[in-house]
Amino acid sequence: MAGPRVVIIGAGVVGAALADEISARGWTEVTVVDQGPLPATGGSSSHAPGLVFQTNPSKTMTELARYTVEKFCSLEVDGEPCFLQVGGLEVATSPERLAELRRRHGWITAWGIEARPLTPDECVAKHPLVDRDKILGGLLVPTDGLAKAVLAVEAQIRRATERGVRFLARHEVLDVLQADGEVTGVRTDQGDLEADIVVCCAGIWGPKIARMAGMNLPLTPLAHQLAWTGPVPALAGQTEEAVRPILRHQDADLYYRDRFDGLGIGYYGHRPMPVSADDILSVDAADRMPSVLKFTEEDFEDAWTETQSLLPATREAKIEEGINGLFSFTTDGYPLLGESPDVKGFWVAEAVWVTHSAGVGRAVAEWLVDGYCSSFDLHECDVNRFEPHQLSPEYVLARDCQNFIEVYDILHPLQPSGRPRPIRTSPFYARQQEHGAFFLEANGWERPQWYEANAGLVEGRSLPTPNDWAAQYWSPIVGAEAQVTREKVALYDMTALKRLEVSGPGAAGFLEGLVTGKVAKSVGSVTYTLLLDHDGGIRSDITVARLARDLFQVGANGNLDLDWFTRHLPADGTVQVRDITAGTCCIGLWGPLAREVLQPLTDEDFSNDGLKYFRAKRAYIGSVPVTAMRLSYVGELGWELYTTADQGLKLWDTLWQAAEPLGGIIAGRGAFNSLRLEKGYRSFGTDMTYEHDPYEAGVGFAVRLDKGDFTGKAALERRKTDVRRRLSCLTIDDPRAVVMGKEPVYDGDRAVGYVTSAAYGYTVGKGIAYAWLPAELAAPGTTVHIGYFDQRIEAVVAEEPLFDPAMSRLRG
Repeated sequence: MAGPRVVIIGAGVVGAALADEISARGWTEVTVVDQGPLPATGGSSSHAPGLVFQTNPSKTMTELARYTVEKFCSLEVDGEPCFLQVGGLEVATSPERLAELRRRHGWITAWGIEARPLTPDECVAKHPLVDRDKILGGLLVPTDGLAKAVLAVEAQIRRATERGVRFLARHEVLDVLQADGEVTGVRTDQGDLEADIVVCCAGIWGPKIARMAGMNLPLTPLAHQLAWTGPVPALAGQTEEAVRPILRHQDADLYYRDRFDGLGIGYYGHRPMPVSADDILSVDAADRMPSVLKFTEEDFEDAWTETQSLLPATREAKIEEGINGLFSFTTDGYPLLGESPDVKGFWVAEAVWVTHSAGVGRAVAEWLVDGYCSSFDLHECDVNRFEPHQLSPEYVLARDCQNFIEVYDILHPLQPSGRPRPIRTSPFYARQQEHGAFFLEANGWERPQWYEANAGLVEGRSLPTPNDWAAQYWSPIVGAEAQVTREKVALYDMTALKRLEVSGPGAAGFLEGLVTGKVAKSVGSVTYTLLLDHDGGIRSDITVARLARDLFQVGANGNLDLDWFTRHLPADGTVQVRDITAGTCCIGLWGPLAREVLQPLTDEDFSNDGLKYFRAKRAYIGSVPVTAMRLSYVGELGWELYTTADQGLKLWDTLWQAAEPLGGIIAGRGAFNSLRLEKGYRSFGTDMTYEHDPYEAGVGFAVRLDKGDFTGKAALERRKTDVRRRLSCLTIDDPRAVVMGKEPVYDGDRAVGYVTSAAYGYTVGKGIAYAWLPAELAAPGTTVHIGYFDQRIEAVVAEEPLFDPAMSRLRG
């Protein structure tokens, strides 16, 4: 036996996959417990219809699905395959859905999986039951198919068992045992099991198990309808379980699969039916299985009517059986993976459907054994990504139900989530409303995208209208705000950005050991630097301002940065980390007239010599104490001005009264994004993630390999000389051809990369798209094409930054 003692709670598709993957990596002192029988334990895996569609707007989710397909294709039980690779077909019955399928084709192509659009005739050739007159086209992914979930569980249990893993059926978990903030084992109804690591793979019971370790999971089990027809005469004589592609009719929230001479029909169009994890019946108390609720026929009526319309052959069949099956939904649609922030050794792998199960098993196994995941970028899936308000019961229930409703909806990249809103507002919210702010949401914050009060600025300006898709959640005011920022001055609300305070006598050394740059510099220094994982991948880009000998302010990207710092705190108490976001606020004052606005309001010297670029100091702006940092994410002269939340409105009013007479404006996030792309500034989570290193991403300047050791340094030294891809700036001449991100990039007919961020550059007069490309195609002047719906848009690799390469505006 090797490795630490591991107990996995749950033997469904996730728990079985993790046991298989972790034992394959040499950890064999592993016990898997489940309250139900094996291999059909009674959870979601036991009734899952098994459809695996790999297409997803998330690269990570697609890659998790691709690995699941590849692994399941290699598994069998006594000669019976665990995956039927019949392909996946999505059909459109409306022009809007047809356009959406073109966008989905872009995603799957960008992520490297074969797919092709189909004409209506080609759709019928693939799935003859479809009514040719109902559809406008389709999308086929040949490697999609049907996962035999219970069979896959059994196959992985057998493999893990051969390596020494123990599986204990009929063991109900009563408690997670812990001492001094660490797990020590699991208590079951048949005795205690000692453990160094406990992984919760309990699916719909996940919230109940996690609470035993003091962890609040934003997961809701919701019932989803699945019905089976009796024999369909047109399918008479079909002896194979599945011969036609799995089929999605997303315009009506429906999907279909073969089952010999009948069909399975899944439906998401009914009312949300949430269930508390505490109310799910036990294995013995359930009539069929705990995850299966009584079929509510009235909720299925529209589904059956639409099915008979799309698939006319079903008019000669009947619904013979149906269930309301429980599945896990989360507030943002992603899984919940990672270690508890409070109880060391307690991990979760939750909210994972069959589609992604084997991929998640591999990801978590790598994370446990190696200390990081090398196969997948998991920043979207980390359970510690949530802000505190996102864990409230009201929020979780509302957003989980909303995600159920929208599971097949056409969602715009900028489309804000529904209720509850507003949740977080900056001190400037009332003033923003007075100026007609159009708000979108960022981590719960109401963040203005533009201001209707600036509508008069549009007249007389060259502000091209983008294509219809890009024009959603857009206004020409965005362009006017961007141009006025470059011409005069603008106030930007930067409060939504996470702010951390790192303090204590060990603070400087602590930060030096985590970041790539030199931050233990003079008081007043501000450093742009990176956090790396152990493999050299970028975990975040941050700014670190030294405000006193033992006090630093960190501009972070989100709660994962706070979690990373907290996990690395020294045990001796010499360093403290505190999230100060809620108690503070920030205004970005930027533009060539910024100094004319600010200097008359203060006795401090804000000349170029008085506060140089990337320096900070404390000052009074009028009567308001601020921390002023001379940096700018829009590429213009100016400062980020921080103060406490109670004095934020006073600061806003003071600056506005000084800026307005000079022609200054307040500006929104739309202008901000355009300006930052003109300047070539990266956005973590979009342009670069865990899978990228600094040299690929074009932020190698933030790395000081000549300083002392820091997390990821050794790996980075190995990766530095092997740069095979680069984040590249592309420009587009056609002013309407504004892309949105995640589109494939082609070299001829070959997909070679994908777009990350994009916007129109109102200063440079071109569309801008940042994209990952092979290093050999990243040379300026190279022509490529971006796949946008059914178009190929010509783009050219450009030198960056596009605006003010000499940095004269920032340093003036």
